Amino acid sequence: MTIRLLRLPSDAGDRVTLLGILWNVALFVIKLVVGLLTGSAGLIADGIHSASDMATDVAVLGGMRIARRKADEDHPYGHGRFETLAGGVVAGALILVGAFLAWEGIAALFSGEGSFPGIGVVAVALVSIVVKEWMYRRTAGVARDVGSAALQANAWHHRSDALSSIAVLAGGVGGLLGYGHADQLAGLIVGLMVVVAGVRTLVRVIHELTEGGLARGDLETIERAIGGVEGVRAWHQLRGRRVGREVFVDVHVLVDPAISLWDAHEISMQVEAEIHKACDLAINVIVHVEPDSEELVEHHEA
Repeated sequence: MTIRLLRLPSDAGDRVTLLGILWNVALFVIKLVVGLLTGSAGLIADGIHSASDMATDVAVLGGMRIARRKADEDHPYGHGRFETLAGGVVAGALILVGAFLAWEGIAALFSGEGSFPGIGVVAVALVSIVVKEWMYRRTAGVARDVGSAALQANAWHHRSDALSSIAVLAGGVGGLLGYGHADQLAGLIVGLMVVVAGVRTLVRVIHELTEGGLARGDLETIERAIGGVEGVRAWHQLRGRRVGREVFVDVHVLVDPAISLWDAHEISMQVEAEIHKACDLAINVIVHVEPDSEELVEHHEA
């Protein structure tokens, strides 16, 4: 009988997302059990928040897997936008979760009811804060490395869970000190913070889906790379956009009209190579070579 070992995904984004799913399952069970045993509504709600993290993890994992499909006739630029769409789903979830936390805090404050959970709730909240902040940092690091908006959004979902656990911790400590409204105030503040994070993530997603250009810093890096290539007299129509984790750039470079077609091609290849070298991104470059003539300059100025 052949025993097959479970093989971990080779993609760093898949690995960190699967790790997040495992931790969210564990935290959901622990929070729900302790919340029911202690009667802590805050901890039960925090457990539901961890369950929502599981759902967004699955959405991100699916989006990333579809995004890695090769380009085809229907998607000649690849399927990277599916990963961006997954980031939009997570951003929407962040806004809803943050609004829910803020509303619950406001409603509880107006009701005048205090909350006095025990030491067990404090202990679980501390564990959740440590685990989820660690998951935030790990996921955000991978997101920066691979340039994934979906992973960055999911990282913030981990942090939103850590922040909601801070509200539960505040309620537990406040209850032990005899103040029953600490978790309600903390929940309101945390909810607003999560909404802001969700809106910022959604703005980034919408920017990409509406064909927004690259950041000015990225364009300046590309411009310096082009300017360092021998034989390039000038350039114009430099454009760039993101498609998931990939960046697509095209530029027109002006060269001496007297050089051969072969030499012009060599210059274009050098421009591509220098842009690849300068940018720490998965980048696709198209270089259009033009003769540096007064007629051409006048045509573009017109």
